[in-house]
Amino acid sequence: MKVTMLGTGAAEGIPAFYSDSRVSQHARKHGGKNVRSRCAAIVDDVLKLDLGPDTWYQLTREGHDARDWIALLVTHCDDDHFSIDELQYAVFPFNDMEFFGFPIYGNSQVCRRIIERYPDWPFEVTMTKSFSPVCISEYKVTPLEANHKHDEDSHNFLIEDETSVFLYGTDTGFWFEKTWEYLQSVRLNCLVLECSEGLNPTPYNGHLDTKEFLAVVERLRRMGTVDDHTVIVTTHHSHNGDATHEELEAVFEPHGITVGYDGLTLEF
Repeated sequence: MKVTMLGTGAAEGIPAFYSDSRVSQHARKHGGKNVRSRCAAIVDDVLKLDLGPDTWYQLTREGHDARDWIALLVTHCDDDHFSIDELQYAVFPFNDMEFFGFPIYGNSQVCRRIIERYPDWPFEVTMTKSFSPVCISEYKVTPLEANHKHDEDSHNFLIEDETSVFLYGTDTGFWFEKTWEYLQSVRLNCLVLECSEGLNPTPYNGHLDTKEFLAVVERLRRMGTVDDHTVIVTTHHSHNGDATHEELEAVFEPHGITVGYDGLTLEF
């Protein structure tokens, strides 16, 4: 399986809109891996994870074509993950396509927003529920319950093919016990996990800081869900986490964890 990290930033990106934070200043000056567009990824160039406001830029940067997608999986309704207006550009009158080229999978709120925004448009929409797997071509996709929003069934996605098992865990704090219990029987080849709060923890429990990230990984190790062969990568970094890319590497590299960056490709 191949996973491309199209974006690794939180909602405001890095450098952040309207911000003179230390991390934003550093990113403007040094560029490179410090610059983060809004969080998104793609599996094997065909299975798209989230549709944020930077999608056009990300696809152009990586030389990808949305017409190759076989499905779009949406984690939750936040604008940085589901920029609903971007859907309209896939069909007439914005181009000559009369039908949307791939199905959309999302929770009840995602589906309701699409139906309300685009009544009678030619979109194939499938509602997803946590712990209820769906089959998409050769992939088995199981939405897991994320600890992010109390009024929405936010998802992390467990994606499996014949050879690999991948967990995409963006926008979550410590998982609820039901998710931990589900992962007891899972052995991951790759884990991509959020670290929005970086070195600056907050009282909000819907994101992880560096210490919490390491605690999640340690519990997964004790369970046998990850081991020394599992590829572990961070994502969804906020400038409010008060950590540059290099500062995050200093924290995570001793633990064998890769700090994600825009354009990083993982193969496992």
